[in-house]
Amino acid sequence: MSNEFNGVEGFEERVADSFARQAALASIGASLTSVQAGRVEILLPHNEAFTQQHGFMNAGILSTVIDSACGYAAYSLMPPEAAVLTVEFKVNLLRPAAGKSFTAVGLVKKAGRTLTVTDGELYSDTDKLIANMSATMMTILERTGLQG
Repeated sequence: MSNEFNGVEGFEERVADSFARQAALASIGASLTSVQAGRVEILLPHNEAFTQQHGFMNAGILSTVIDSACGYAAYSLMPPEAAVLTVEFKVNLLRPAAGKSFTAVGLVKKAGRTLTVTDGELYSDTDKLIANMSATMMTILERTGLQG
């Protein structure tokens, strides 16, 4: 899939700085591995602490990582003074999340002034598609207490 978007100058650093403040993602061991205008990848290692009763990674943990990839993909196209919040998302869990690690890819489909539509995919380390997401992100401007 080609990337047709251009990011605002400095978007890579803004995404990385915001990601570094994500305590939830740090607690599950997620790391930012790629930032492009309209496209972000996050790596999640398998961790027994976040599995469900069958030993697969928990759907809530997976959804968190895909949501973040989608949010940061949208954020990469927003003005420098903007913050981003998720408005809604839908996740399809396509197969059990088995593997040593997982990569979430967030892609902007349509960037708007207020709302941005994204798609997300989660792959295992064996390149099997585990889940996909459709998500809408909101650009937040001039809101006290919110930053990227």
